[in-house]
Amino acid sequence: MVTHTPQQNGSPVIELIDLHKIYRVGMELVHALRGVSVSIRENEYVAIMGPSGSGKSTMMNILGCLDVLTEGTYRLSGQDVSRLSQSKLARIRGRRIGFVFQSFELLPRTTALKNVELPLIYSRAPHRRQRAIEAMKRVSLEDRGHHHPNQLSGGQKQRVAIARALAQEPDIILADEPTGNLDSTTGEEIMDVFDSLQAEGQTIVIVTHEDHIAQRCHRVIKLVDGRIVLDTTDYRTGVIPPVTKPVQRPASEVIV
Repeated sequence: MVTHTPQQNGSPVIELIDLHKIYRVGMELVHALRGVSVSIRENEYVAIMGPSGSGKSTMMNILGCLDVLTEGTYRLSGQDVSRLSQSKLARIRGRRIGFVFQSFELLPRTTALKNVELPLIYSRAPHRRQRAIEAMKRVSLEDRGHHHPNQLSGGQKQRVAIARALAQEPDIILADEPTGNLDSTTGEEIMDVFDSLQAEGQTIVIVTHEDHIAQRCHRVIKLVDGRIVLDTTDYRTGVIPPVTKPVQRPASEVIV
């Protein structure tokens, strides 16, 4: 396991100010997030944790511009994206956010290198092939570019997924349970990749329910019932106390 010192400098990449997200399910209002405020700076290495129904997936979807907030403000690299149209949010996703998913999301009939290059093709980015090749090198898979996903191990597939995110030269990488489909040894290897990328200056946010994965990060944000109940700058020492206490919600409300 590689341990890196958290960086204290850098400007905010993510600013959430009094964020609320409410869904309507039939006749019922679902309060997924309740007044979440958090700032994540350049080069931070953050884990988002919480039990099922805590709001962590909703928070990740909003961070990734896959969903829109109900109230509050979301600034991404200084730009207020709170009220942008779906088409504008899609352009931001393509330019500034790299996604890594638990299930890899690779096209099975396409080579690893082409999988990495595809988002760049869709966004009409320049120097697409060279950027894809460089991204494959950063995850130590330059010799697997012509292999198809069924010729790769689970860990290699996830490295391809990370390379695909890196090729977009994103402001931030959002990883949703990136080790969830991997055995423990391979999962640690994938976390080694994230460690190295953060050491190079990449901002990384990981959603995980696994404590040992969160311990690899330099900061943990824990959600309960749509509120932040813990925000620690060094999870390994636990030096920062909980910022709030969990609150009891009315029985009539449902949390997702």
